[in-house]
Amino acid sequence: MEVIETIVIQNTEVEGKETVVSSMDSDRAKAEFIWTLRATWHLVNTRLEMDPAFDQPVCKKKKLWELLAEKVNAKLRESEVTDVTVKAYECDLKWRNMLATYRKNGERAKRLGAASVHWEFFKAMDEVLGKSREEVEAERRAKLGGTKVGKAIASKKFTPILPTPPATAPRPARPPQDVLQLYMELQERKMNMWAQQKALEEKKIEAINNLAQAISSLAQKDGTQTPKDGR
Repeated sequence: MEVIETIVIQNTEVEGKETVVSSMDSDRAKAEFIWTLRATWHLVNTRLEMDPAFDQPVCKKKKLWELLAEKVNAKLRESEVTDVTVKAYECDLKWRNMLATYRKNGERAKRLGAASVHWEFFKAMDEVLGKSREEVEAERRAKLGGTKVGKAIASKKFTPILPTPPATAPRPARPPQDVLQLYMELQERKMNMWAQQKALEEKKIEAINNLAQAISSLAQKDGTQTPKDGR
């Protein structure tokens, strides 16, 4: 039989600060609470009953743990004879250990099946903590449906609020084109621009050649007329 259990230890060391042990801390260490199986069951059952309160987005966890410790102590006084009472921080730390053990056993149950988990607290915790948010909300609505408030809400007729239709957007001047067609048009424009630039370059070359020929012909005429003037 394999039981997975994890222990979480709080770190009480603070870097750069001296630790002062008072007489109150010493007395608390002497009167340390021992978690028996019955006390642990009281903690688990009480914490699971208060899970909706702990699950609220805005709540004072310290006050809730103090209330939980009071309930556990009341159950312990009814079932056990003990002079040591459990503190709120002890309940909080013990529950963190229980959660770590529950998660490890939950992973084992997913891999090997629920029958592979033999931890005595797993089933009770999984019935509450294993529910999805949708299941919890459905149960809450079902409980509310049986109350007067729920019936009043169910019987009240609500006018549905229809979404405001969006304003008609102006039609584009040119309908959207296919990406391939647009690409071909861009390529065609590039080719036309290249052809125009090539024609301009050819015209420049032709003008330069014409100018060179004109200069050459003028030079030849000057060379032939100079001897006649010297006679």
